[in-house]
Amino acid sequence: MMVGGEGAIARYLFLLAPNNSGSTFLAAALAGCARAWSLPREGQHVAGFHGPSSRGTGTRLLWAATPAAIAAFRDAGAYDWDRTRRAWHFQARAAQADADTLVAAAPPFLLIADRLAAAFADAAFLLMVRNPYAVAEGILRRGAAAGPVAPGESLATTAARHIVAALAAQQANRTMLGSRATFFSYEEMCRTPAAVAGRIAALVPAFADLDLGSARPVKGRYHEPLRDMNADQIARLDAAQLADLNHIFDDHRALLDGLGYDRIGA
Repeated sequence: MMVGGEGAIARYLFLLAPNNSGSTFLAAALAGCARAWSLPREGQHVAGFHGPSSRGTGTRLLWAATPAAIAAFRDAGAYDWDRTRRAWHFQARAAQADADTLVAAAPPFLLIADRLAAAFADAAFLLMVRNPYAVAEGILRRGAAAGPVAPGESLATTAARHIVAALAAQQANRTMLGSRATFFSYEEMCRTPAAVAGRIAALVPAFADLDLGSARPVKGRYHEPLRDMNADQIARLDAAQLADLNHIFDDHRALLDGLGYDRIGA
């Protein structure tokens, strides 16, 4: 294992996805590629990262739930990309001597794709989305640890606000980044992993050896094969949670319909 990529890292690949959307698995798979440099944790949590983080702002899994939270992450003056780049390079690790591409992921980075595109001119981007009800279940399962709930709202309502804001930002990223990005869903990745791996390799030829068929470490606790867990997670939502989610989702049906996600009722 090689540690410290200064002088070896020539380009960047940013994985942008809402939290609870399968990015942990994909990041682990990308780290297994011969030419990948990877970080020991999310880019926002690497020591020396100079910018707002979901921990630092206290927003945890709900970093897009309010305009104020979004504004905190969108504040260009809050970032120092030169210092961050040095910190990432210092702590990056690679399995092969010819590794040359750093993979960085952090859910709130979805809100600053334009900042990343400007600061890292040679970067490519992977844009992921997932069924919003499954994303919501992953947030709700954390309870109070998920993050601050807006006054007078349930956690489900606040989570729904966060999810639609994140998905809207991702749709905007898709347009803004154009040929610098490839866009796919968690569901596509689970259903046709070889095809998604091929699209990633077409964008970044360095990752032609990407393997989405092997079990990968997830959250540092267990090895998990790629499988669609939507049905299991959505089934855990109760009628009250679904009602609160739909209270917000129904106001954004065009967005969710455009992404291919149907309404789910109690």
